Amino acid sequence: MTRPPFGPVAERDIRIVSAQLGRPARDVVGIAARCVCGAPTVVSTRPRLADGTPFPTFYYLTHPVATAAMSYLEAAQVMVECTELLAADPVVAAAYTRAHEEYLADRALYGVVEEIAGVSAGGMPTRVKCLHALAGHALAAGPGVNPIGDLALERSAWSPNVCQCPDYGVEPAVEIEPAVEAAPEAGP
Repeated sequence: MTRPPFGPVAERDIRIVSAQLGRPARDVVGIAARCVCGAPTVVSTRPRLADGTPFPTFYYLTHPVATAAMSYLEAAQVMVECTELLAADPVVAAAYTRAHEEYLADRALYGVVEEIAGVSAGGMPTRVKCLHALAGHALAAGPGVNPIGDLALERSAWSPNVCQCPDYGVEPAVEIEPAVEAAPEAGP
């Protein structure tokens, strides 16, 4: 189930992603997942950056509260637990391999980079190396595609269904006009 290609990325989204990252966003080709408020949560990035650097992480988690939640899980040794789950459960391992293959297919729509051929992200398909990348893929692909990304999202204190966005200092997507009170009707 291949999701991209994405439509054009709005300048507002790039400004928000840059604020989330604390640096200019690079080579974003799409917003793969959003917070309920509409702010970007996961971006898709070209497999070769403009400066020529190979970049295997096609789905990149940018939401600061989500990234903090994944860092917390990593510090709590959830990656070790998930790697053990892969070794013990052939059904989960097979689904994780399929997730890896779909990830590669999605990224290939934006170019094939020999240096990263067969390399997806997060340790797929055989181990768990980065919950940020796996959660980003799970958010972009939807539930049921990446079992380890799904597990990380379920275990985290963050939810894409509850806005926890900080003020990014970016103008709102739509300008809301102030309510105008109707003039009282003239009496008889």
